[in-house]
Amino acid sequence: MKKIGIIGAGNMGGAIAQALSSENDWQVSIFDPDSAKTESLHGCRLASSMEELVQSEDLLLLAVKPQVLPSLYPILRKAGSEKKRWISIAAGVSLETLIENLGTEEVVRFMPNLAAQVRQSVTAVTPSLKASASLKETALLVAELFGSAFTLPEDQIAAFTGISGSAIAYVFQFFHALAMGGVAEGLPYPQALAIARDTCLSAAALQKRDSANPVALATMVCSAGGTTIEGMKALANGNFDATVMAAVTASSAKFRLLEEKAKQSGKQL
Repeated sequence: MKKIGIIGAGNMGGAIAQALSSENDWQVSIFDPDSAKTESLHGCRLASSMEELVQSEDLLLLAVKPQVLPSLYPILRKAGSEKKRWISIAAGVSLETLIENLGTEEVVRFMPNLAAQVRQSVTAVTPSLKASASLKETALLVAELFGSAFTLPEDQIAAFTGISGSAIAYVFQFFHALAMGGVAEGLPYPQALAIARDTCLSAAALQKRDSANPVALATMVCSAGGTTIEGMKALANGNFDATVMAAVTASSAKFRLLEEKAKQSGKQL
């Protein structure tokens, strides 16, 4: 039986707790000072305090807001954080900061996205340079229980944020834009949105099956003088590719800026 303790039962912490507790070989313990957040979590042991949770578990996941962490470090250290293994989903909190404040190199950063709520997150997994092979393996296993996981060095987390952590919002916006186009052509919005969503899912499934070049797949749909090539021309005229790329680089740049400000000020995001 694998065991994990989770500190924080907000949207992300709660989603991860539910994903893990639904697995027969995982025992999940959780603590949140707001008991209302833990009451709805089924299959989890509710720890009586943060100290008790840290003392009783070997593997712990920090699922609290980054700005809260500085006030927790003294409590965690007093409870023996230096003897534990840690996973953190606190955005912008560097491995260096975590190692310094937890007192151990046994640390891994996660960067999940909102789809963790439906066990479809795309998560960056970034272990410290001196993390044990056992922790790296366990962290990857944990991430894969609520979606797909990609091991990345810390200097690539900003890029990952641009194409996943933030980009899930761009995909939602694309759903909406497609649906509004359907409305302009006479479809009711709910139906148009459902069609747009399922079309995007079908495109993703097809590309994932064969790992095909997306440009090649798009070309397959574009018959000479047909309807699709007219739409593709409209996207090109609107600088679709360049706009999407600009959104990715803007999000990545903002992430780097905020992380740098946090380091300079001695505070976390």
